[in-house]
Amino acid sequence: MTGLLQQFSPFARFHVAMVLTFAVVPGAARADLFDYVKKADPSFEWELRKTTKTDDGVIYDLHLVSQTWQKIKWEHQIQVYVPKAVKPTATMVLWNQGGKPGALSATIGMEMARKAKAPVAFLFGIPNQPLFDGMREDALIAETFVRYLKNGDESWPLLFPMVKSLVKAMDALQAFAMREWNFVVRFFLVTGGSKRGWTTWLTAAADPRVKAIAPLVIDTLNMQAQLPHQLKSYGRFSEMIDDYVKRGLVPMPKTKRALKLWSMVDPWVYRDKIKVPTLIVNGANDPYWTVDALNLYWDDLKCPRWVEIVPNAGHNLMENKIDPTRIANTLGAFARIQIHGHKMPNLTWKHDDFKGTARLRVESDVPPKTARLWVADAAKRDFRKSVWKKHQAVVNGKSVLGTIEPPADGFRAVYGEMEYQIDGMTYYLSTQVRVLQKK
Repeated sequence: MTGLLQQFSPFARFHVAMVLTFAVVPGAARADLFDYVKKADPSFEWELRKTTKTDDGVIYDLHLVSQTWQKIKWEHQIQVYVPKAVKPTATMVLWNQGGKPGALSATIGMEMARKAKAPVAFLFGIPNQPLFDGMREDALIAETFVRYLKNGDESWPLLFPMVKSLVKAMDALQAFAMREWNFVVRFFLVTGGSKRGWTTWLTAAADPRVKAIAPLVIDTLNMQAQLPHQLKSYGRFSEMIDDYVKRGLVPMPKTKRALKLWSMVDPWVYRDKIKVPTLIVNGANDPYWTVDALNLYWDDLKCPRWVEIVPNAGHNLMENKIDPTRIANTLGAFARIQIHGHKMPNLTWKHDDFKGTARLRVESDVPPKTARLWVADAAKRDFRKSVWKKHQAVVNGKSVLGTIEPPADGFRAVYGEMEYQIDGMTYYLSTQVRVLQKK
């Protein structure tokens, strides 16, 4: 297996959920996304509206009209952050999110750009909302899915215009860089959280300018397997997806059109087209997904990939006084490495048993600075409210070894975490989670 964030606390504002997992028809509808994204839209336009020079650097404010979707013009704000020590680079970071820019987003963007050593663009208004009498987030997505199921119009699923918004933002940013800096931006590292993480995955499939991706807290690929696993783990669907349950989307109707819908929006279906370096960031206590949801799609992915699982963190990655530098540094290091031609550690790992204990062995071509196991217990197979505790792991050069006793009762989850550094900045990479049960 190949194997910012005090300033990122507002990420909680952008959190959402989408988890639906059902039987999909692999490949049956993939072209529909591509056709929608490529279709010409005369409403596309952008302009630079403001340039602000600060003590930290320069902030550019752009206005974007990405498209007209269902007779609704989608408008966005883009802010480009360039700290004083950062020069234009051939690859730009593109963070997609909801809401609107403010002082805090400027702080986040500048810090991200410093860590990545590259300009960072924040694309706001993904999706445009509220729509349809005040609907937002998951309720809005569910509404568009229901409308597709009723009338068969394949432009209805909200993920399609969300992806197109990123594609048109890339068009605008390339034109902006040439006009403002006389510089060619060729590629983008795309990131975003929850449904914006979902959009990140699909954008990588739809546009070759995406050089790398970092989807955050969207641990639900391979939708045909995820929902049954959630039922097995929780005994019911997570209450976080009630917007879909109430609309009759969970469980999914056994119709041809419904099967096609999920094949159109599940990033797992597009895995043959997503081959760019990928950093997956999840919270170990995210209430939307099961603790080991990653295991249902990790081995199927075709891309070079790494994962960081943040212990004691939920969907916004910042609960329980999480170290704010953990995610900021890991995301910043990944961006710096991808943009400036450095090398990520190559990790392999194996969970097994040895003499009655659970064992995790990790090999890394770059020796980690240190390593640990994170362990949590639960009476049932539900770790959403469990406390993760550190356990020692032994580092011997490029090898890591950790062992843990199986639970005396109930369930125990364990994963490994390694620390690395780039230019003195510590970042974190994890293994998959293993769930142990009393024998």
